[in-house]
Amino acid sequence: MAALAAPAAGTPSRSIRRAEFLRVFNLRTITVLFYLCLGVVLPRFIPFLAFEFDLNSVSSTFKFLRQNLISGVTVLATIAAVRALVVGRGWSRTRSLVVGISCVGAAAIVSAAFRLLAFGVPLELFPSRWPWAIGVWFLWTMIGGMGFALIHFVQEDEDARRALDEESITQEALTAQMTQARLSALQAQIEPHFLFNTLANVKRLYETAPARGREMLSSLIGYLRAALPTMRQSGSSLRRELELARSYLTILQMRMGERLGFSIEAPDALLDAEVPPLVLGTLIENALKHGLAPLPEGGTIVIRALRDGDQLRIEVHDTGRGFYGQGGSGVGLANTRSRLAALYGSSAALQLAANYPSGVVASVVLPLAARERTDHRLAQEVSA
Repeated sequence: MAALAAPAAGTPSRSIRRAEFLRVFNLRTITVLFYLCLGVVLPRFIPFLAFEFDLNSVSSTFKFLRQNLISGVTVLATIAAVRALVVGRGWSRTRSLVVGISCVGAAAIVSAAFRLLAFGVPLELFPSRWPWAIGVWFLWTMIGGMGFALIHFVQEDEDARRALDEESITQEALTAQMTQARLSALQAQIEPHFLFNTLANVKRLYETAPARGREMLSSLIGYLRAALPTMRQSGSSLRRELELARSYLTILQMRMGERLGFSIEAPDALLDAEVPPLVLGTLIENALKHGLAPLPEGGTIVIRALRDGDQLRIEVHDTGRGFYGQGGSGVGLANTRSRLAALYGSSAALQLAANYPSGVVASVVLPLAARERTDHRLAQEVSA
């Protein structure tokens, strides 16, 4: 026996059509319909209820309300059925409105027949009630047509907003992927360049000063040992970034000699904090290239990590030439700001300030992970 054919691609399933039906025909819309029918009924019977308040008047009011509810529920169910039919068909707005209002008109005629049956009118007398049926048809076709158009426009607007939100989420995901791709490309460019330059220096030192060559090679091995395990990962820790910074600066110190001094200060409680890779390296490279390298005497770099409330602050102090006469386009810092904005939004920042008596202080402010904040609070409670 042949298997049942699967639904065609793009065809909404029964659950989607059911959800679209219930999106229109639900307790909220039925409640609105009840008050609408009440608004149709009361203007007709309020004068009688005011001047001749008896059980017959009250009974007539409720009967007329019931009759209008029959028409209203029939028309509302038809609107919901048409909306479920239209979903996923890609119809134009005009076609959807024409089909919807036509079905509402047919439902209004059917509701008139239901109301005659509810009144107990025999079927053979239906033709004699055509003037009344035309009035019911006209009234509920107008009400139902306007209701269908209103629901159609509102849901069309909601669908457009939802599609726009989904597009925005997709765009943000693509932006994050592009940022990560640019980071990977930057890593792929920096690593060979730095490695080849260092190996060239190691070779030169082994020919002129073997002891310093061995020391530089040892520092390079330490750098690679820290970098290689997570070289292609998007996350890192303060401990790992500081290890990379120490090995990197040690290698450069061997190349620059007495022109470069550095120190690293960070409390143990912050070493496991999550930080994005290459951010600290970019700040160090910027301090070396624009601050210390242009000066014949070089200078000093101090790296500090400290807690600032619920944020982690990483500072790179240099004693270079400062903001005066700086060259370069600042592409590295601009890319760092873009990465921080993509990863943390407004919760992270890159700040530059003057260092006294000379140089620049570059600071990166990052949100601390929830685990780090919890550990800090527990430590405060224990110390208290």
